Amino acid sequence: MKALISRSKISGKTEAPSSKSYTLRGLMCAALAKGPSQIVRPLDADDTVAAREVLGKIGVGIKNDNGSWIVNGGNFHQPDSDLYCHDSAGTLRFMMALCAAVPGTCKLTAGPSLARRPLGPLADALRQLGIDCATGDGKAPVIIKGGQLQGGKVELPGNISSQFVSALMFIAPLATDGMNIELTSQLESKPYILMTRDCMHAFGIEVGHNLDFTRLNIHHQAYKPAKYIVEGDWSSASYLLALGAIAGETEVTNLNPKSRQADSEIWILLNRMGAHMKAGHGAITMSQSKLHAFRADLSDCIDLLPTLAALAAVAKGVSEFTGIIRARLKESDRVAAMKEGMQRMGIKIKEEPDRLLITGGAPHGAVIDSKGDHRIAMAFSMLGILAGDTVIEGAECVNKTFPAYWDILRSLGGDVTLDG
Repeated sequence: MKALISRSKISGKTEAPSSKSYTLRGLMCAALAKGPSQIVRPLDADDTVAAREVLGKIGVGIKNDNGSWIVNGGNFHQPDSDLYCHDSAGTLRFMMALCAAVPGTCKLTAGPSLARRPLGPLADALRQLGIDCATGDGKAPVIIKGGQLQGGKVELPGNISSQFVSALMFIAPLATDGMNIELTSQLESKPYILMTRDCMHAFGIEVGHNLDFTRLNIHHQAYKPAKYIVEGDWSSASYLLALGAIAGETEVTNLNPKSRQADSEIWILLNRMGAHMKAGHGAITMSQSKLHAFRADLSDCIDLLPTLAALAAVAKGVSEFTGIIRARLKESDRVAAMKEGMQRMGIKIKEEPDRLLITGGAPHGAVIDSKGDHRIAMAFSMLGILAGDTVIEGAECVNKTFPAYWDILRSLGGDVTLDG
C-alpha cells in the first residue's frame, strides 16, 4: 500500500495509543501468573497480536472484556504447531525465555524481517542455564526443549539488546535456585530494563540489582495475578508531537510525564531544539517553531532516531546523533534507510557507523521506500506533510505498532490518500 501525501497544515487534539512495550511486558507477566489477570487499555496491533497468538498456543487463555484483556496464565503445555512470532522482536525474544518453562519442545519462527535479527547472545545465555536451545546460525528459527528450570549464574552482553536481559528477568523467578544475571558490557537502553522491573513488581516479583544494573539477583518467587493498566506510548506519540513542532499545532493526550519509557525523552529533546510547548494534565501541546540543530546520544532511546532525524532535516544548522549503531539491527537498517530517504528529499546527510550528521534545509517531495519499517514510514510522513508530493511505499507497515496512524494524521488535517 502507498500513502500519497500533499502539503498540509496540521492542527488538532489526539490521543497517544497505548504502549506496545508495556502491553508486551504485561502479557508476559500475566502469562506467568497462575490465575486470571486483567490488562487495561492494551495496545491492539500486529506485535501484540503475535504475542497473544503464541501465548495461546502454550496454554494461556486470553479474551477481550470491554477493552481489557483477561489473561489466564500459569498452566503451560507443549504447543501442537510452530510459534510464529511474525515480525515482533519482543515477542520472539521474550518467548525464547518463557519456552524454557514449557514442558516439551517449542519451535519459534519469525517473519522475513525478524528472521534477519540476532538471537545468539540470548541463546548462549539460555544454554548456560542448562536449557536445550538450538538456533539457525544465531537467528530464527529457534527450537527449545523446556521443563524444569534450575537457574544459577548467567552472563550476557548488555549492549546488544535490552530485550535479551528482560527475557531472562521474566523467567528468573521460576528458577528453583533463582538467577544471578551478570552483564559483561555496559547496559544500553536501561529504561527498558526499568520498565521490565516495574512490570514484574506489579505482578508481585522483586528484582535485586546494583546501581548500574550490570548485576541482577532474582530469587525464586511466584507471579501473582494483577490488574495492570497500560500507559500511553511515547514512541508513537513522538511523531504526533514532532508534527506539531514543524507543521502546525498538536495536542497529544494519554501521556505520562513521569514515564519510564525511554522515548519520553522526546519532549526534552524537542525543547532543546527550540520547540514551543505546553504540558499539563497528561497532555502536551506542541506548536510550530523555528527549530535549531542539536547533538544527542541516543544510546538509551534508539527508537527516536527516525523522528529526530526528520526534525533535524528542517532545523537550522547541523545536527549530530551518536549511539545509533543498534538502529542498524531493527526492522530495517534505520541509519541507512534515513540516509536514503533524506537524500531523495534533497537533505544533506552524512552517515558513519555510529554517527549521523544532518544539515537542515527545505525537503522536497519524493518517493520513499519505508523498507517495511513502521518508524521509517511515520518519520517520512512528517516531512511529506511539509514538502508535499510525497509517496510512502509499504505504508501498511504502521500496523506493527500504530494501526490508526494514517487515520489520525488525516484527522489532524493531513492530506493523505491510501492507495492499495
